[in-house]
Amino acid sequence: MSSANAQDKKTVLLALTGASGMPYARRLLAFLLQQNITVWLLYSKAAQTVAMQECDWLLPAKPAEAEAVLTQEFGAQAEQLRVFGKEDWFAPPASGSNPPDAMVMCPASMGAVAAVAHGMADNLIERAADVCLKEKRPLLIVPREMPFSTLHLRNLLQLSECGATIIPPQPAFYHHPQGIEDMIDFVVARILDHLHITHDLLPKWGA
Repeated sequence: MSSANAQDKKTVLLALTGASGMPYARRLLAFLLQQNITVWLLYSKAAQTVAMQECDWLLPAKPAEAEAVLTQEFGAQAEQLRVFGKEDWFAPPASGSNPPDAMVMCPASMGAVAAVAHGMADNLIERAADVCLKEKRPLLIVPREMPFSTLHLRNLLQLSECGATIIPPQPAFYHHPQGIEDMIDFVVARILDHLHITHDLLPKWGA
């Protein structure tokens, strides 16, 4: 099977919580859809507010409306993008019988990190992360806070010990970024690397 065909069959759950860093999430969503990858999208009410404040990105409250708006915005194929409500307990990611291939929490607020680290599962975002951990599916956490308190670090360490991958959105400068877009792409490229999705957003070191 070619890498393109393998990527076609991949399902990535992208969860947006109420932390700064929505440009990373928007760029990641756009790239995944461009690569014909199925995306399940979840976002909190706080994420809607941050998305509008940071990049004038409208995330409709109703899942069906969100699917229509975002499918058109990113030129996705029919049924390639599915949006679920935070309380939709009958959605596929709520059960270990139908988990995504991988989940990315980007951006991940410290409140969401704490809830997942302690197995709260009070909404679909937290439950989906809990499912990925118990089913041994990749869970990527992109935490946004500065500085981290000791409590934040303990929660992130606990998630790492449980199998999650922690990817702080810290762009590097060795590739000589020419603007904000290049810095965003650096972080998105590292996320894609850990999803095992090929990309050309960043030159490979030594290539």
